[in-house]
Amino acid sequence: MTDSALIDTASDITVAPAHGIGLSEKAAAKIRSLCEQEAREDLRLRVAVQPGGCSGLSYQLYFDERLLDGDATVDFGGVEVVVDKMSVPYLDGTTIDFEDTIQKQGFTIDNPNAGGSCACGDSFH
Repeated sequence: MTDSALIDTASDITVAPAHGIGLSEKAAAKIRSLCEQEAREDLRLRVAVQPGGCSGLSYQLYFDERLLDGDATVDFGGVEVVVDKMSVPYLDGTTIDFEDTIQKQGFTIDNPNAGGSCACGDSFH
């Protein structure tokens, strides 16, 4: 454990101090809205990288109430974004945005670490 790591004394889970993901205000507002619809104040947005997809790695975005050992977390005005320790290097510098246009509605991920991606935008290498 480094000096910059934090320990949640309530659960004795080591939490890394931060990750390099950015969240746009539009994305944060959409996440707040979704949490309000669920009537849950304990949810965090978890962002992860998993093996799979047509380009080798795929993104996962989902709500999670848990904090796991080694998670990196950043609060964006009441929206907490959590990344597991294995995904942090793949996501450093990534920006998450939300689009709501006639052509597309949903979260977008701009990852400068991706060497390439598939046409659907959900997979990268």
